Amino acid sequence: MKSKTNQVIITYILISMFVAIVSHKILIQYISDENSQLYTFTKDILFVFVTGIIFKLVLSKNDSRNITIFEKLKNSNDEIKESNEKYDIVAKATSDTIWDWKIQDDSFSWNKGIESVFGYTQDQVGDNSTWWFDKIHPEDSIKMSIRLYSFIEQKTEKWQDQYRFRCSDNTYKYVLDRGFLLTDENGKVIRMIGAIQDITKQKEEEQRLKLLETVITQSKDSIIITEATSVDGKIPNIIYLNPAFSSMSGYDVDDLIGKTPNIFNSPNSDTNELQKLLLAIENREECLIETISLTKNKEEYWVRFSMIPIYNSENELSHWISIQREITEEKKQEKEKEQLIRELTQNNKDLKQFSYITSHNLRAPLSNLTGLLNLIEDIPIEDQELKEILDGFNKSTHLLNDTINDLVKVIIIKDNPSIQKEAVLIKEIFENVFSQLSFQIDLYKPIIKLNFDKVSVLNINKAYIESILLNLLTNSIKYKSANKKLKITITTNEVDDHAVLVFQDNGIGIDLERHRDKVFGLYQRFHNYPDSKGLGLYLVKSQVETMGGTINIESKVNIGTTFTLTFKNKQ
Repeated sequence: MKSKTNQVIITYILISMFVAIVSHKILIQYISDENSQLYTFTKDILFVFVTGIIFKLVLSKNDSRNITIFEKLKNSNDEIKESNEKYDIVAKATSDTIWDWKIQDDSFSWNKGIESVFGYTQDQVGDNSTWWFDKIHPEDSIKMSIRLYSFIEQKTEKWQDQYRFRCSDNTYKYVLDRGFLLTDENGKVIRMIGAIQDITKQKEEEQRLKLLETVITQSKDSIIITEATSVDGKIPNIIYLNPAFSSMSGYDVDDLIGKTPNIFNSPNSDTNELQKLLLAIENREECLIETISLTKNKEEYWVRFSMIPIYNSENELSHWISIQREITEEKKQEKEKEQLIRELTQNNKDLKQFSYITSHNLRAPLSNLTGLLNLIEDIPIEDQELKEILDGFNKSTHLLNDTINDLVKVIIIKDNPSIQKEAVLIKEIFENVFSQLSFQIDLYKPIIKLNFDKVSVLNINKAYIESILLNLLTNSIKYKSANKKLKITITTNEVDDHAVLVFQDNGIGIDLERHRDKVFGLYQRFHNYPDSKGLGLYLVKSQVETMGGTINIESKVNIGTTFTLTFKNKQ
């Protein structure tokens, strides 16, 4: 700055000297007096130097003042720059969106947070308050505007509010907006500066916690929350219990907060279960137990409850939560069910024993009757009425004998749930069955079609499958249609690792809409045939299921019946 001032002074002196010399030269031409010329020239030179010195003093003083002003401006600019740098750093650190509203001319400016947080580019951002209010959710806009202008009107120092702010993708974020007012020397509001913070996650977490609190409060299950650690081998102290627990135990909140659940223990509580619980707490493991607890009135009740460890974000145990349910009635029903099972088991044994005794005691008289009837057959009887009576008696005796034999088979099946299986040729089984039914087959001459190409061998009990097919064939012949030739089709197939045997006839059929639930029942009859005992299909189903198979029936009246038997054909 001094160098520039000296340059100005030197320039001034040189120019002034040049003017003085030129003036002197001109003056010589008009004035002859040399003394007067010398005096005038000397005076001009002195004037130039004096004014130069004065001018330098003035400029030096002005330079000093300018230097002072320059230093102040420089310091102010440095402070502003540092303040702006701090402002940007704080804005980045807090992830806040800073806004500046000059209220008088409705001028609005935003920092970079409007882009990083809400996705708006600079050319999308408006420069007035209308753009700001337009982005506030319609449900929040009116309420927020009233609060804001009330704040400005009352000139309150600080303002804050929560609302939803629309992002560039038309989604909304929950925000916390905080601002403060700036006034002039007359106290007039001229400016407002604020910071918008995205609190969407906090709001969602808050709503989630409120929902969980509602669920816990309204839950019918009793819930208590305890501290993380316990002392003296006790369950940790209670810090929360829901209304359902108070209702179940009779204790109020003030009765239990800060106390251990050990106070619920009864002299009849299961000590093994309690030890199991304490060990789980020690090992920080989830546990489920059932034990007897005491209400506030010292009444006992059964409770099933779990203890679940709760960990915080640092994976540190913070609490235990216990979900409890009274099971007194359930325990009562369990005891009644156990007693009923014991009684049914004993009744079953008694009935089985009775069946054995009955079949054994009836078999001897039946054998005697059969023998006597065989002797009578050799005696000629001329009385026709007596002959009919004896024939009826003979038929009834044989039916009774068949019934007892079937009952014995059922008892044997029920008494031996596991039977020996072997590989059996289906063709051989049918040869045996046809041999036993040769008389009926010759009499009615049914059309029988067999197809065992897909499966020819079954892994099955030979006696059972023979009995099953014998019953099915007998039923087909017995319940054949009187208006058409009896046709019986028997085929085998393989599905996955199962063998399927399909037995089909065109007999009189069964009305399944009326009788489907009773088809395989004991002593169920669906036709008015005098020699029908109602045991055949029950025996068939029992034998099929004993071998681990299934049987299904499809039937239509006067069209026919199809039985589908499925057996697992691989060991």
